[in-house]
Amino acid sequence: MLEIQNLHASVDGNPILNGIDLSVKAGEVHAIMGPNGSGKSTLGKVLAGLEDYEVTQGSIQYAGQDLLELSVEERAQQGIFLGFQYPVEVPGVSNTYFLKTALNAHMKLLEMDNRYKKRFVNVGFSGGEKKRNEILQMALLEPKMCILDETDSGLDVDAMKLVSQGVNALRDAGRGFLVITHYQRLLDHIQPDVVHIMSDGRIVKTGGPELALEVEQNGYADILEEVA
Repeated sequence: MLEIQNLHASVDGNPILNGIDLSVKAGEVHAIMGPNGSGKSTLGKVLAGLEDYEVTQGSIQYAGQDLLELSVEERAQQGIFLGFQYPVEVPGVSNTYFLKTALNAHMKLLEMDNRYKKRFVNVGFSGGEKKRNEILQMALLEPKMCILDETDSGLDVDAMKLVSQGVNALRDAGRGFLVITHYQRLLDHIQPDVVHIMSDGRIVKTGGPELALEVEQNGYADILEEVA
């Protein structure tokens, strides 16, 4: 579904990604972990096509297409979804208008009542409500490649469980996930197939779910020393 080879990218002329190689098959959930400044969020934003992120080298193939040739809008139309770490507020635009329809099953799953439909997008929402609203958007749009950028950031335990339930309900053989996170606690609820550790703009180690447990127990220092 997603094939990244030797990806380099910069922001304002500053190199952030320094040779990413990554392959995500349909039906797989990949977790990206790493210390602050390792390039995790940059990778997600490059895949979504945000304009401030310049690819300087490498290739990204998505569902047989050259992703780098597609605009942000075209990537969204082709099934790329990016859940932001800090979802933006959109004053004047109600959730009803933005989503076009509210599917009661998804609203119930995320414990969002009908009053959310008429509120402006994310305006006055708590951090947990914003994240649940994004997962609702994802459920309605039914993307093929879901990129979640630190969705667990700022969530309490109950909100994280609800968000995770929404994500797990969307897992199927035709959809891939790239879950960017700092912490094992999210991966307690969203079981990844593969875990990658990033440092200095590169993936330095790849393993199964046990790799995230190793990070939880020992931090990143031992892993980064091992690959230095």
